[in-house]
Amino acid sequence: MKTLKIMLALGMLSLASLSLQAVEIRDYHKDVIGKNCKSCHDNGIKQFPSDQACLQCHDVDDLAEQTARSEEDKWQNPHNNLHYGKELPCQECHSEHETKKPLCSNCHTFKYDKHKE
Repeated sequence: MKTLKIMLALGMLSLASLSLQAVEIRDYHKDVIGKNCKSCHDNGIKQFPSDQACLQCHDVDDLAEQTARSEEDKWQNPHNNLHYGKELPCQECHSEHETKKPLCSNCHTFKYDKHKE
């Protein structure tokens, strides 16, 4: 009986943390989508948004232009790079509800100051 109560309490706590987490979105997204989670979570609330959901508002060519580097470092552009071109899935580097380490930082040491996790 005690184990059942503990499991029930843990379940309730995890549900509460999920609902709190969903409210914590960045101001620049809050202004656009408000609290309509399905605007981005097009594959279901418990799934990562698809790239198509991101690209409804964000244009990959504009992002590549905004994050372009000097000619010498041009392939260090996170939105148009040597390994993936413009095809890297958004969720590899970006996350709305928690801080995420960019995929490229697993091998590369360069720093991109404007990275929005």
